[in-house]
Amino acid sequence: MKALIFAAGKGTRLKPFTDHHPKALAKVNDIPLLERNITYLKSFGIQDFVINIHHFGNQIVDFLRKNENFGCHIEISDESEELLETGGGLVFARKFLDHGEDFLIMNADILTDIDINALVSYHKKIKDFATLAVSDRESSRKLLFNDEMVLRGWLNVQTGEQRLAEFNKGFKALAFSGVHCINPSIFDKIKRTGKFSVMEEYLDLMHTEHIHGFVHDSILIDVGRPESVTEAEKHFK
Repeated sequence: MKALIFAAGKGTRLKPFTDHHPKALAKVNDIPLLERNITYLKSFGIQDFVINIHHFGNQIVDFLRKNENFGCHIEISDESEELLETGGGLVFARKFLDHGEDFLIMNADILTDIDINALVSYHKKIKDFATLAVSDRESSRKLLFNDEMVLRGWLNVQTGEQRLAEFNKGFKALAFSGVHCINPSIFDKIKRTGKFSVMEEYLDLMHTEHIHGFVHDSILIDVGRPESVTEAEKHFK
């Protein structure tokens, strides 16, 4: 299976490090996030990667070259001209991914020990075009699922704003984990172009398509702020 790692973001919450470096090279116990996630996915047999770059992207290319791509096949989706966010970045990388095989997407700033094999098995069993890893944890925004774990809405926890595919019948509110398993048929379903969030597309598609959530209780840390680096260092040695 191929994996797309989103490593293009500016990482503004991780300043001052990101004033001079890409967020994906921020270190947790002296090991860069990107290296940790390549090694993590390799432990599940993934050897084929696409990595998108924008902010100080040349540093990522140099880092990979210096480490001989960690023994993997790595292709670079270069967004140097324009940062396209997750949805635009996915569409931009289509030429690397649209080959009839399911693939994995992961944010470079997520550290987790989700069982990727279990996620992939669940995805293949239900045969959706997208399966989102989710968990019951604190988050300012939650996804809403029915009893069959089909995506039916979105909730802003702080403002109470909701986007729903149907009346909220006691939906389960779970936080997205930044890891999703995708079938390339998604490329024929996405309507937006240019710069956009893939989550916006999911929230449109939930009205006509089944998008399932895969619930996990694994460790998951969004290493987006300096204090979250300290938290991550307690769990990832």
